[in-house]
Amino acid sequence: MQGFKDVPRVVWLLAAGVFVNAVVSFTFVFVFLYLTGPRGLGAAEAGVVTGIGGVGLVAGNFTGGWYGDRFGHRRVLLAASTVGGLTLMGVPLLSTPLLYAALPLAQYASGVVRAANSALVAVTVAEGSRRQAFAVVRCASNGGFALGPPLGALIAAGASYDWLFLADGLGTLFFALWTARAVPARGAARAPAAAGDGGSGRGGLLAELRARPAVAVLLGAVLVADVVYRQQYYVFPVFLADHGFDVRTFGLVIALNGAVILLLELPAAVALRDRPPLAVIGSGLVLVGAGYAALLAGAGIASAVTMMVLLSLGEILYKTTATAFVADRAPEHAVGRFQSLYAGVSVSGTVLAAPLGGALYAAAPGLLWPLCAGLAAGAGAVLIRLSARERGAGPAGPGARPAHETGSRARAVAG
Repeated sequence: MQGFKDVPRVVWLLAAGVFVNAVVSFTFVFVFLYLTGPRGLGAAEAGVVTGIGGVGLVAGNFTGGWYGDRFGHRRVLLAASTVGGLTLMGVPLLSTPLLYAALPLAQYASGVVRAANSALVAVTVAEGSRRQAFAVVRCASNGGFALGPPLGALIAAGASYDWLFLADGLGTLFFALWTARAVPARGAARAPAAAGDGGSGRGGLLAELRARPAVAVLLGAVLVADVVYRQQYYVFPVFLADHGFDVRTFGLVIALNGAVILLLELPAAVALRDRPPLAVIGSGLVLVGAGYAALLAGAGIASAVTMMVLLSLGEILYKTTATAFVADRAPEHAVGRFQSLYAGVSVSGTVLAAPLGGALYAAAPGLLWPLCAGLAAGAGAVLIRLSARERGAGPAGPGARPAHETGSRARAVAG
């Protein structure tokens, strides 16, 4: 654990709360079955409800950091966790028409919590240690998720789906209480910015992004990568089924993802902490592309396992490093907004991946995996080239701050 000595105690405490909350955050895994089972909806109507929920999740990720920059990231996390927890607990009591509002609200609150939590870590940890800090939180989340779905299946089968929403809601409320104790308030929230400056206090967000073109390029690359990455959840199981494999094969292959991440994410964060971040992220995207390229050999256990291992290694390299990179490049007054931009882009595949991948697979099934491989590898190559250019140009420019300037930055915004 030598490489994590600079990760503050508050991050470890946050990670513990994230783990517990992730264990019981299983409703999104079973919500489609809940809607088509106990609620009696048809597949099409259930798809509409879950699709609207996905839009809520993306919207919450895009806006959570904006609220935090204005009111304090801690306050926003507590408020969103409370709203989300109470909403989830109330789902079994609601009529079916009200689910069209309740489930998207719960997903929106979940997105806000995700963005606020990332921003809270960013303003708490000094530049230079953020990769390790985000790796700790991600590892805790993945560890909880590895336990959650099997536990949820047992609860749904042995009791009822209603208990899933009750447990998820209680877990979300627990996370609010845990955060309130683990992260003490540090002063008043930032005062509201004047109208017309986008809430930034200095300039609009677009102006800040124009001053940091590497962040804009990264966001574009991650947008492409997430649409590609999430095909493993949408089209990949259909691909396996079309070649004679049942859902158990898919479940075992997906389980590899959590195993690889739990085993390697923290060591990788330490080993690569001094490597140029854009090169690490780009290499991760290339590995994602290589994973889908493995499917060109045909459907089989060996190709599916190879694909999942490569995707997991790519995820380890790009997700944590990209989150830390955006935090390191963010201006002091817009840490939350930058985290929201990244958080929203990084889950864009939840809305885009299924319709795009499904349409292409239906029209030209042999084209999907080569295209996925090419898009991910191409996005990675762009970032690797940009990294080489930045190293050649030196550290000048916005966001290239020494760690001692960021260690004490704006901690009051934790609120």
